[in-house]
Amino acid sequence: MLKIGLFSMPVHLPDRILTDALQEDRELVILADQLGFSEAWMGEHFTSVGEPISSPLIFNASLVDAAPNIMFGSGVICLPQQHPAVVAAHVALLDQLSRGRVIFGIGSGGLSSDWEIFDNLDHPARGRAMVESIDAILRLWQEEPPIRHKGETWQFAIDDYVIPEIGVGQMIRPYQTPHPQIAISLRGPRSGLARLAGGRGWIPLSGNFIPAADVATHWPTYVDEAEKLGTPIDQDIWRVGRSVLITETSQQAKDIVNDPNGVFTDYYYYLNTHRKLAEGSASGPHDEQSERAEAMELAKKLVILGTEDEVLDQLVAFHDVVGHFGTLMITGHDVSDDPELWRTSMTTLAKNVAPKLGQHMKTSLK
Repeated sequence: MLKIGLFSMPVHLPDRILTDALQEDRELVILADQLGFSEAWMGEHFTSVGEPISSPLIFNASLVDAAPNIMFGSGVICLPQQHPAVVAAHVALLDQLSRGRVIFGIGSGGLSSDWEIFDNLDHPARGRAMVESIDAILRLWQEEPPIRHKGETWQFAIDDYVIPEIGVGQMIRPYQTPHPQIAISLRGPRSGLARLAGGRGWIPLSGNFIPAADVATHWPTYVDEAEKLGTPIDQDIWRVGRSVLITETSQQAKDIVNDPNGVFTDYYYYLNTHRKLAEGSASGPHDEQSERAEAMELAKKLVILGTEDEVLDQLVAFHDVVGHFGTLMITGHDVSDDPELWRTSMTTLAKNVAPKLGQHMKTSLK
């Protein structure tokens, strides 16, 4: 059965009052929980007031009681930026507080200013650090001291100061046995991270901001590596992201996506500008007007929006390109312009559109 999740980076305009924006993000998760969404993911960024959540674990901890059913995903914890022992302890704590409602999303970091502040500008080194970190975290969760680690990025030990009788020298462990499911975000076509996930049995999570044709390469790449290494394969674990907005009329949808200062233009203006900066492709003086025009065209290609019937048709077409997946991850956007529109959209999606999409997917598998 198709599940619906919520994935928020989140992206807000930098002039938003932070407490208001954070409460808005919390209310989206609470609504998702009430509507029966299976999970809610929150991003991690340290040096951007445009993506202002510096700890998805702290953010999700604030919702343990307010959203009592939903699974909490970290989307993602950037492992090269924190000591493995810190991550292991914090993830275990949230898993205990939530009684096993954690999905441990990991990555190597995607924000260039974060790379800079943590001195992680070497892309291949970040990837190696991520793998080293997750391996160390799993050791800390599964092994008894003494534990010694001497790696390329980190060196640590729990050895000389271990007193089992009073618990000293022992890490707290997650509520889930042996540990929360691990997930990793995917972006480019035939992603190397899809191979890594397939080889290790991790959850692949395909981003909402990439073309359907690129998304379609992720699961076959995952399966190719899983089959080589004999890793169990279950296509229902695949999470696929998309921005979705259901409007009352077709014209309303057109007005929103064609607004040079609208929510989707803002979103892709932020993402596209950062992408160019990270890739080193930003050249010449920054021209906000032309960049926003480019962002608006991206939104037209990637966002699914329109009336209930139009959105269903677009989601069916999207599914038919990318193939079967288990969870549709709806992007959490800045909803401050029209909160009621977004609440109604999420409700209609959960109650009317998702069941019909799920039926189409079920039929397609026969």
